[in-house]
Amino acid sequence: MFIICGLGNPGERYINTRHNVGFDLIEKIIKKFDFELLKKDKKKEIYTGLIDKKKCLIIKPLTFMNLSGIPIKELLNFYKINKFKLYVIHDDLDLQTAKIKFKLGGGNGGHNGLNSIDKEIGKEYHRIRIGINHPGSKELVPSYVLKKFKKDEVKIIQKKLNKICEFFHLIFSNPNLFLTKLSEENN
Repeated sequence: MFIICGLGNPGERYINTRHNVGFDLIEKIIKKFDFELLKKDKKKEIYTGLIDKKKCLIIKPLTFMNLSGIPIKELLNFYKINKFKLYVIHDDLDLQTAKIKFKLGGGNGGHNGLNSIDKEIGKEYHRIRIGINHPGSKELVPSYVLKKFKKDEVKIIQKKLNKICEFFHLIFSNPNLFLTKLSEENN
């Protein structure tokens, strides 16, 4: 079984903000692959379904970004799933808008959600990084990540999220092909 986690902050105030791009993609995956809500409480929403005949759980932490690691750790422990089967989708300031990177492990780049996960389970899990661009100055970052995308960026981001969703089934068996498909212009 695989765990897919989208990072974001709960509440209407944060919908479609840069920091919630992980939640945005998770919503598209839930819809495309017809996942069903398994459980919802104060800390998380959990969905169940299949992607390419592989059983998956999707977790949407509702603890705010800084505490994302707690419900993820609880889920991994409850189902006895190895953290190498965890795929975390998150925003990345160091990538230009809609650029995608995929890697196993690494640093958290100051991302509070990743920092929380690292503290709870360690760093060896998969990361799907979605670029949101950098505001140019470190002091601007806290307010920048909580802002909505600019009008011209919305189309770009939505197109990329749809593309990720279309080829997401490749992430488990052929991540290189997944990235190749995302980089092709005419998909």
